[in-house]
Amino acid sequence: MQGGQDDATVSGGSSPNGSDSNRNGFVGTVATIGVIGVGAALIEASLIPGIVIGVAAAFVPKYLPLIGSTVQPMFKSAVRGAYKLSRKTRNAVADAQKQVRDIVSEVHADAGAGSKTETTGHPPA
Repeated sequence: MQGGQDDATVSGGSSPNGSDSNRNGFVGTVATIGVIGVGAALIEASLIPGIVIGVAAAFVPKYLPLIGSTVQPMFKSAVRGAYKLSRKTRNAVADAQKQVRDIVSEVHADAGAGSKTETTGHPPA
């Protein structure tokens, strides 16, 4: 001890109750979840709502007693938002797939019509 300060404050500048190590652990957890989220987005975007729900489900029981009843409406809206986003994403992907299939079938039809014209000399009826 120097001049009335305890050893934890002198050596590392952190508080003696260890709140800095708790904060660093939380930041590390958030960073890990962020990296996993980015990786999932690169692999398959439709996995993101499930990851959001899973992360929320993991953190809510741990921090709910600290935060209280204000978290419940936010959690419900986050789940609703993730669900709506997944439905919109699913619909957009289905529409894009349909358009691609239509284009591919048109190309196949044009290719088939072009080959008949080349062999017979007359366009198909």
